[in-house]
Amino acid sequence: MKAQGITNPVSQAINKRLYSIKEASLYLGRSVWAVREMLWAGKLPYVKDGRRILLDIHDMNTWIEKSKTQFTF
Repeated sequence: MKAQGITNPVSQAINKRLYSIKEASLYLGRSVWAVREMLWAGKLPYVKDGRRILLDIHDMNTWIEKSKTQFTF
């Protein structure tokens, strides 16, 4: 017998706000060390929880928007 209409909550994507450095590097398309250098240079703010460093997705999106340039003649 097949269960219909039942979904597994674990299989659904969880919308996170805070990302580890490794996850942030995948999101930004940069290497882990490039993200670390961005943090050290003060380009991205971060949340420190004990020894863990977490990046807010809103801050990453803001950095992306601020870093955009447009070529004009």
